[in-house]
Amino acid sequence: MFNEVYDVIVVGAGHAGSEAAAAAANMGSKTLLVTMNLQNIAQMSCNPAMGGIAKGQIVREIDALGGYSGIVSDTSAIQFKMLNKSKGPAMWSPRVQTDRMRFAEDWRLLLEQRPNLDFYQEMVSGLLIKNQKVIGVKTSLGIEIKAKSVVLTNGTFLNGLIHIGDKNFGGGRLVKKPLQELLNS
Repeated sequence: MFNEVYDVIVVGAGHAGSEAAAAAANMGSKTLLVTMNLQNIAQMSCNPAMGGIAKGQIVREIDALGGYSGIVSDTSAIQFKMLNKSKGPAMWSPRVQTDRMRFAEDWRLLLEQRPNLDFYQEMVSGLLIKNQKVIGVKTSLGIEIKAKSVVLTNGTFLNGLIHIGDKNFGGGRLVKKPLQELLNS
């Protein structure tokens, strides 16, 4: 099924994985983005905001490096606000509230337009290692995909634990499985 060797495999299609896959593809690398669900690319887990004092700095740095989080935030925006206006200008910070569904949809469409970028829906269960070097990934279905480099952007899915009241269970976000196999590989 996967006969070619990719330049880059990105595991996980959250915000970091989406940025990593776009950057690699834009630089001309043959890139594969592997995610457990193609419908959840760049899904915002909770507060659908970009910006603020700390996160805003990161978004601006990503933008300066050619990333897309700020652009997608603008295209999916439902409210713009300048925070800390009661303080001095050094403390002011822009924040945007986005439409969560449109944010994810805009990211997916942007990624689909990148040349050199392929997508695969599957759970990565381990890394392929040869002579102490990572040479690809193995999926939960036993498929081996080779690459010159692998970028892991698993977010909260490695050994994640969800607490609801006095109950807890493994997961990366509500109703999503944890990546226990990859953690153990």
